[in-house]
Amino acid sequence: MEGGLVAWAGADADYVLANGEAPRADDVVLDGRGKTALPGFVDPHTHLPWAGYRENEFNERLKGKTYAEIAAAGGGIVSTVAATRHASVEELTLVTRQRLDRMLLHGTTYCEAKTGYGLDLATERKQLAALLAAAAGHPVGVAPTALPGHEVPLERRGSAALKARYVDECCGEILPALAADGARFVDVFCEHGVFDLHESRRILEAGKAHGLLPRLHADELTPLGGARLAAEVGALSADHLLFTQPDGIHAMAKAGVVATLLPGTSVFLRMNRYAPAREMIAAGVAVALGTDCNPGSSYTESLPAVAFFATIGMGLTVEETLTAMTLNAAASVGEAARRGSLEPGKAADVVLVDGPSLEHLVYHYGVNPVTDVVASGRLVVRDARRVAD
Repeated sequence: MEGGLVAWAGADADYVLANGEAPRADDVVLDGRGKTALPGFVDPHTHLPWAGYRENEFNERLKGKTYAEIAAAGGGIVSTVAATRHASVEELTLVTRQRLDRMLLHGTTYCEAKTGYGLDLATERKQLAALLAAAAGHPVGVAPTALPGHEVPLERRGSAALKARYVDECCGEILPALAADGARFVDVFCEHGVFDLHESRRILEAGKAHGLLPRLHADELTPLGGARLAAEVGALSADHLLFTQPDGIHAMAKAGVVATLLPGTSVFLRMNRYAPAREMIAAGVAVALGTDCNPGSSYTESLPAVAFFATIGMGLTVEETLTAMTLNAAASVGEAARRGSLEPGKAADVVLVDGPSLEHLVYHYGVNPVTDVVASGRLVVRDARRVAD
């Protein structure tokens, strides 16, 4: 690795033949004997800048309450919105950086991260500012997403006119501001009871008009048709997709939309259902894998943990799972030309897994298999500990 990029991948002897010289005495050598070198993991779906834990909701679901019942009692996304609105930008920056630190220790070197717990102009901008501040100088690269269409805020409920006013605010005020502040993508929760197909299209098209690339939460709880919408608007990614129908899968395949699947959410919410990953792969859809790190439906920063659910719950092979959390995940965030595989010219992001073969990524489950991490050619985790900057 040189200059933050992969310069060579292969055996020492082949390196000497190709370059006419052996590795130099001053080269930094990371000994990976007994381990497996993998591309740095890419997490293509996270919600990082938020305040307010919801551990009580987790226990309430174990006692029999549904997600809808908890939301009706004042929990759910609106609970996190209230806490996030109350938090300062400094507080949000601190907790976001802590989450990036945990992601790094578990092998993630690049991620997508969303706003969406503000639901008003001031707090959405505060979330984005905290995200960008936390990412500044951090080894984990961050692609920021504007998600004001995550839920309808309490003050815009009660009538169709109030909800329409919020959609107008998203399109005419919040998205332009977030685009100007540095967001890269626009997202929306396209679902019954949240934003319908028409409203979702409006929000995505408004984001596109300001240079934001579309992606969306699609067909998570009902077969609404979000996968087809993703294809129609040219989205890079459609996410969740538990209830996507065959026509939606084929539309995604034809349009080149990546399916970002989040099996950790299925487990966390005890849904007893997973996205039809095998059908997607058979249809030619690229499948990516994300944590969906958030306080209410999948509180984890560990892609290896989610990888285990992908194999057991969705039936992905280990090779498919690794591709889903590296190259395909990079494609989901428009980064496949720069990262996601270990080949010359790409970002020098490397993870060492404690085990002599790829299978140990998921075979030795329930622990963190990552021992060492190189990000942009710099050793940042060694022997499972963060290397001082």
